[in-house]
Amino acid sequence: MTPTNASPLAKSTYVLLLAGGRGSRLHQLTAHRSKPALPFAGSMRIIDFALANCVNSGLRRIGVLTQYKAQSLIRHVERSWGYLEPALGEYVDLVPAQQQLGEGWYTGTANAVFQNLEILRDSRPAWVLVLAGDHVYKMDYTIMLAEHVARGAESSVACIEVPVEDAREFGVLAVDADHHILAFEEKPEVPSCVPERRGRALASMGVYLFNIGCLVDRLERDAADPCSSHDFGRDLIPSLVGSPGLYAHRFETSCVNMVEGRPYWRDVGTLDAYWAANLDLTHVVPELNLYDSGWPMPSREAHRPPAKFVFDDPGRRGMAIDSLVSGGCIVSGATVRRSILFEDVRVAEGSVIEDSVVLPEVRIGRDVHLGRVIVDQGCLLPDDFRAGCDPDEDRRRFHVTERGVTLVTSDGLEGG
Repeated sequence: MTPTNASPLAKSTYVLLLAGGRGSRLHQLTAHRSKPALPFAGSMRIIDFALANCVNSGLRRIGVLTQYKAQSLIRHVERSWGYLEPALGEYVDLVPAQQQLGEGWYTGTANAVFQNLEILRDSRPAWVLVLAGDHVYKMDYTIMLAEHVARGAESSVACIEVPVEDAREFGVLAVDADHHILAFEEKPEVPSCVPERRGRALASMGVYLFNIGCLVDRLERDAADPCSSHDFGRDLIPSLVGSPGLYAHRFETSCVNMVEGRPYWRDVGTLDAYWAANLDLTHVVPELNLYDSGWPMPSREAHRPPAKFVFDDPGRRGMAIDSLVSGGCIVSGATVRRSILFEDVRVAEGSVIEDSVVLPEVRIGRDVHLGRVIVDQGCLLPDDFRAGCDPDEDRRRFHVTERGVTLVTSDGLEGG
């Protein structure tokens, strides 16, 4: 699939990208950055997926709503996405939380949009696409938009089939044969299954499309409700259930470059999910294709020299196997297997890095062994350091997940 040109529908659509989330289940990884700013895939940030989907879909009027520890996110978006041309009606506006209404900060996703209704009034769109900035996927939003208009819908929710045991973490939909949404429940204890698809449930992707009038009306009603938590998934979408204009959009019809017919979408909101989604990219044929020139995932970070591998002696050979190694990295007489090294990582002689995600600017000493590890940005690992070898030992200094992934942070290293 190739990127769509800006259609009349796209030109009449405004995108609100919700990027203020803390991501507390990611523990120390979000202690100094918001979840959408988290590095991903070697040289990207998580927010780049939603932004690339917008630009490739021809949706180029975008407001990014920030709140929690937004400085690194703001810097990245300004440097990587500042090439759009405002004179042609193309822009990415960074919108900080400003206490527009009263003295409170955003209290939920719906409240974040409600506090910025003036942006929508100034832009005068016919449709508003509301996106989460912390999911990994490739989607042509114009397919959803055209379907929404053809149905005469007032609001549409993008959804994907997931195993029913995973559906407890998402909003779960029930639909009829015409894709009207009959029920919507946020993070249910007992998710409802898709008819005739035992063990599968329809999960919301956090992608919502509204007619402008419907959105403004519902936001105003939600804001006036003292019992609401002012969240799209918990409050606003459930309030629309029963409306003839509420539809589900099946993601498999708009997913870009599916592998073997499987639509790819990941919520990387836990350490295990973040680790697994990154390491998926090291497979010979990953489900997420980052090398597709027809749907580019642009990154405009500072240029770095090529990755470098030095020494070719027995027992002292710099090499990486089934791995992604980013610019500015130097692997000196060390072995990297099934791992991702982000920008400017150095790995010294005798070290072995396996099944690990190493974030930017990490320095790894001699004879270090890492396995099933996430190393936070800027960590200095001393000679002979071990992590991922002994979970009990790791727990004395670091957080270890249910799947046995160890998060190595500077605080843990200093505490040891």
